[in-house]
Amino acid sequence: MTTLPSGPPTRVPPGEKATWQQRRTDFGLARFSGVYVAVALIIAYLLTVPVFRSVDVARVIASSQAITGILTLGLMTALICGVFDVSIAANMSFAASFVGWLQSVHDVDWVLAVASTLLVGGLIGVVNAVIVTRWHVEAVIGTLGTMSILAALSFLLVRGEDIYDGIDETFKSVGSATVLTVPVSVYYLIALAAVLYVVLEHTPLGRYFYAIGANSEACRLAGIKIVRYQWIGLIISGVVASLAGVLYTMQQGAASFGAGDPFLLPAFAAAFLGSTQIKPGRFNVIGTLVAIYLLAIGVKGLQLQFPGNPWISDLFNGIALILAVGLSQRALRRRARR
Repeated sequence: MTTLPSGPPTRVPPGEKATWQQRRTDFGLARFSGVYVAVALIIAYLLTVPVFRSVDVARVIASSQAITGILTLGLMTALICGVFDVSIAANMSFAASFVGWLQSVHDVDWVLAVASTLLVGGLIGVVNAVIVTRWHVEAVIGTLGTMSILAALSFLLVRGEDIYDGIDETFKSVGSATVLTVPVSVYYLIALAAVLYVVLEHTPLGRYFYAIGANSEACRLAGIKIVRYQWIGLIISGVVASLAGVLYTMQQGAASFGAGDPFLLPAFAAAFLGSTQIKPGRFNVIGTLVAIYLLAIGVKGLQLQFPGNPWISDLFNGIALILAVGLSQRALRRRARR
């Protein structure tokens, strides 16, 4: 399955005024439905859930989704190249355990531990690339196998236990600090999103990514080295997934075994829902951010309204994933007809 091709929004020639229809296209439901739904949910929760009015709730939503956002952006780079990387959550789990294990068991300096963990994440991306592009294993199957292997390695590494002792205090403070009352993890998400936005939207690398995801056969005939760019996409996905694991350990102050498992479904739901926003029919950074916080607002409001129901998050994200994929395919069919 490949990413969905999409063209830019309607542009108005210099010196001419936009018509009502052009303005409706630029700001209509086709591109900004997620924003409108998020605003509607916020208003509804403010009126029906008194606890939702607290500033602390907004802060919790922002900080809790930063890790999900980072993981989703990593996944998005692989999806743009037309490759499904379902190992991202296991990669995140392994990174969370590995960075804590290096500090606690081997007394490695936290900076070196972080660098080593990101390097391992890149190597996991290389392994996925070899499996998918050299051994020609279907991406979903190949990365599913990698996911299982990483889960086993994580268990062997920490014996299925969380690591609390031996983690550097500076390491913890880097991840749990706040800037202007906003958790620092939110700034990490913004920084990563800005870098990926520039790379994907304004560099030849990004254009090749989108072209390969849209029509790999046409790219092959045009002489584009498809395998090279899929390798780059999977390596970026691996490094960013490891970054999510490192930041999660920083934020929690402990290396939690299986930390990435709950993030897999929300990441895929946000990535596909994001492909229906801002630039419908293609995975994009801003649309992904909109989707992440739309899902977060929806889940948090329901959790506050119906406390004590841990299944709400899985139910909401599962429904969102099905609807998002359906809407993505609808956008593809409409564009193909045009």
